[in-house]
Amino acid sequence: MSTAYEQSGRTRQKQRTRNDLIAAARELITQGGSAPTVEEAAAAASISRTTAYRYFRSQAELLAAAHPEVELTSLLPAGSGDDPETRLLAVVGAFIEMLLKFEPQQRTMLRLSLEPSSQPDQLPLRQGRGIGWFEDALAPARDRLSEAAVHRLAIAVRSAVGIEALVWLVDVAGLSRDDAADVMLSSARAIVRAALSEGDDA
Repeated sequence: MSTAYEQSGRTRQKQRTRNDLIAAARELITQGGSAPTVEEAAAAASISRTTAYRYFRSQAELLAAAHPEVELTSLLPAGSGDDPETRLLAVVGAFIEMLLKFEPQQRTMLRLSLEPSSQPDQLPLRQGRGIGWFEDALAPARDRLSEAAVHRLAIAVRSAVGIEALVWLVDVAGLSRDDAADVMLSSARAIVRAALSEGDDA
């Protein structure tokens, strides 16, 4: 998400400033409360408000950059083999681990994504990254499922795994986070097995 401003002159210093703003935003999110504004992140990083806005024009841009998933293109471990279920569950496991590690940031992004004034193109939660990671894991299933079916399967898994599911399982159902993680993994396993079984029968 580098801007023209960051790409011209003293780029290393500018990258450090940008990283300081992102780190400050992540720390403020971890502390709880409302999502930090650009001004609040700037104050926490001891950076002037004017300078901060050269890097992030809005709160949404700042929070998107602070989201832990923003640079990841795949969650598939090396040597995962060609079995779609094994690959999918490995990715789901990594997805859940990251979800729990960065739960405060994930909850903040969820709250922001539900606001009527939010800008979907700037919010990682609305860009389908999880779906893309699950499709990547399910690539070997394309020999028995159509492209559309693989996409639907990835969507089905994502609907059962993520911050939305975690919030419901923990806050509403009253499960511990470990139990919630087990439920999400079991749901993903059941969904992928059913879909692959139907594909074999087609």
